[in-house]
Amino acid sequence: MVTIKDVAEKAGVSVQTVSRVLNNRGYISQSTREKVHLAMEELNYQPNELARSLFRKKSNMIGLIVPKISHPFFSELAYFLEYFAYQKGYKLLLCNSNHDKSKESSYLELLKKNQVDGIIMGSHSLDVDEYINLQLPIISFDRILAEKIPYVASDNTMGGKLASQLLIKKNCRKLAYVYGGLGGPHHNALLAGGRLQGFKEEIKNTGIEFTTLKLDDSDSNLDNNVDKIVRFLQKYPDIDGVFTSSDVIAAEVIQACHQLKKAIPEEIKIIGYDDIGIATLMWPRLTTISQPIEKLGELTIDLIARQIEGEEVPLENILPVSAIERETT
Repeated sequence: MVTIKDVAEKAGVSVQTVSRVLNNRGYISQSTREKVHLAMEELNYQPNELARSLFRKKSNMIGLIVPKISHPFFSELAYFLEYFAYQKGYKLLLCNSNHDKSKESSYLELLKKNQVDGIIMGSHSLDVDEYINLQLPIISFDRILAEKIPYVASDNTMGGKLASQLLIKKNCRKLAYVYGGLGGPHHNALLAGGRLQGFKEEIKNTGIEFTTLKLDDSDSNLDNNVDKIVRFLQKYPDIDGVFTSSDVIAAEVIQACHQLKKAIPEEIKIIGYDDIGIATLMWPRLTTISQPIEKLGELTIDLIARQIEGEEVPLENILPVSAIERETT
């Protein structure tokens, strides 16, 4: 294995000089830099990134923990987080917790051992102290971890209000909210609960009835969720307007309606939440509450980068949402 000493001998300089070139510290003439880089290239020398990060006390890596990367929303979010992190000179280490406490805990240990500069938390299965004790910059996504940990989210409550306003405008008289993923020991920390809160607030005192259906987010079998929705719509055949907590669940509602031969939007109107790519691929094309996913990703990276540099950042960072009307309403 080629060592830094081999590079120094090849370039005709000291080991300290090679180290300064690698870590960009102190004055080094351009000709010396070129000799060192040429020696590294000829010897195919690969610097030890962990050793360099310990020397610089910065790894230029950010940990990202998500509950389920297979979910289209988190896939799109991770794409933008990686894009904007790279623009700022950082690389992402992606961890998929799958709502598993032991898995999330082991990933936190992994991120600490890899000397990440900060962590973006999109999953929350552990007690708050375990995050605080990391003593690292942390940004939480769509959930409140602790009073002093900043978070980024869309305006979930307004999203719920926009959905009910649109269904009321479309003359719906019996509404339903179909949701999933709000279970677990720390479900109260999830800001997505605001979607139901806003939905309920807007229909209060209107005389419009509404009911809810909670799906098991750990259930990876699409058919099981669709079957539950079919039974739900059979139990409440007069439901004519449905708001769902995600576009994925809205797609499952559409499948259930197809099975029951319920015409969309003539007999039943459906609104999703997120505005991910599949919203325009399904048929009918989905009316949804649009989260600005790209802007959420950009803001999250900006905040964690500023924290890493020692800046104070706002604790609450909420971006507006909008209603995008398509064929399901």
